Amino acid sequence: MADNNRHIAFICSKGNLDMAYPALVMGWAALGNGIDVTLFFTFWGMDMINKARVDHLEIPPIGNASMKMNMMGVPGYIGIPQWMGGLPGMTPFATALMNDKMKKLGVPTVREYLQMLSDAGAKMYACKMSVDMFGLKQEDFIEGVQAIVTAGDFMDMTEGAQIIFI
Repeated sequence: MADNNRHIAFICSKGNLDMAYPALVMGWAALGNGIDVTLFFTFWGMDMINKARVDHLEIPPIGNASMKMNMMGVPGYIGIPQWMGGLPGMTPFATALMNDKMKKLGVPTVREYLQMLSDAGAKMYACKMSVDMFGLKQEDFIEGVQAIVTAGDFMDMTEGAQIIFI
């Protein structure tokens, strides 16, 4: 990080599809504005960089009281009642709706966004504690993840940065 550049760091702790995009979109916007970007993946957020999971992120409707079907492409202003979110097939249904909507809007997939961020100079790291807890290794992660680091290392690397926890 250059001393005169602004720096933003995102802590990605969630692996749901709807929780993956905020850091990716804001990180891409930051890079476009000349801001240094670091992404730190911890706990379930590591699904975003896990080769086996990155293309299979889902959006579970249960517990997501703000999910409205019209936002997902279904006509009308219908919320999904919480009891329906637990029905078999609701998570794949909601996931398919969101993926279809994103594709129609020309939004890159999570994998594509991560590649774009990496290619543009964003730094990406996996949390050592979470890696150890889940029994993962560097080779489990997509290309572009630079290293597995401790929370302390992350703090040292992002000193002076604006930190956003997602």
